Amino acid sequence: MNNLATRSLTAVFFVIAMVGSALLGQTVFSFLLFLITILSLNEFITLVSTDKIQPAVLPTLAVGGIAYGIFAANAMGIMKASGFLALIPFLFLLFFIELWRNKANPFLNIGTSLLAIFYIALPFGLMMYFFDPAIHSGTEHYGIVLGFLLILWLNDTGAYFVGSLIGKHKLFERISPGKTWEGSAGGAVFAFLTAWGLSFIFRQLDAAQWLILAAITITTGSLGDLVESMLKRSLGIKDSGNILPGHGGLLDRFDAVLLSVPFVFVYLALFCR
Repeated sequence: MNNLATRSLTAVFFVIAMVGSALLGQTVFSFLLFLITILSLNEFITLVSTDKIQPAVLPTLAVGGIAYGIFAANAMGIMKASGFLALIPFLFLLFFIELWRNKANPFLNIGTSLLAIFYIALPFGLMMYFFDPAIHSGTEHYGIVLGFLLILWLNDTGAYFVGSLIGKHKLFERISPGKTWEGSAGGAVFAFLTAWGLSFIFRQLDAAQWLILAAITITTGSLGDLVESMLKRSLGIKDSGNILPGHGGLLDRFDAVLLSVPFVFVYLALFCR
């Protein structure tokens, strides 16, 4: 099977899993995101671990999973906001664990663990708030989640095809030589058209709000993609992993999600509720 066919097949299964779980409801989607969170944390730790940096794998996965779980439980109305207090001692346990590990650079290890949790578990946890917990079914419940994902995917797809066809001017050659301004503009057009169309389907946001959400998603998602490219370039690797045939690792697939979710979350919380 050639690379394009492999990429396409993987993309189809990926979209089915994400969209299908969202349609099945917040609980099902939360379990999928929990699995993705743990696998992504492990992928990140594996990538950055060297002779000098050796974060505690299992404690990082455990604390990251707990952090995600607390955010998800609060988003689903299962846990009150006071539950966030429980996260504080778990985060500081990472400091104590290093006392017994006897590694050369304990604070680099702690910092790497905290970075992984902040970079991965926090955004996935915040994404759970895109659902409306007061409504258990219908487009009012999952509309923003699906809309956000569609905008990201169409932006990425549009940028790839337009950039491949007419891309000439490099967007950020030092970090990602393949990306062009033409591709980014093409992706933005696809994304804005998608947002406009979504306003007729998912009416919890009006057309202007969807277009603003798209602008935030396009900008921060594209920068998130570049940040992950910066990480890989600093490590001298092409892909973050090989769990997704033809696409690389989970961080390759969710790079735009991770750094766009916090901005979209704040926008929705402050201006769309």
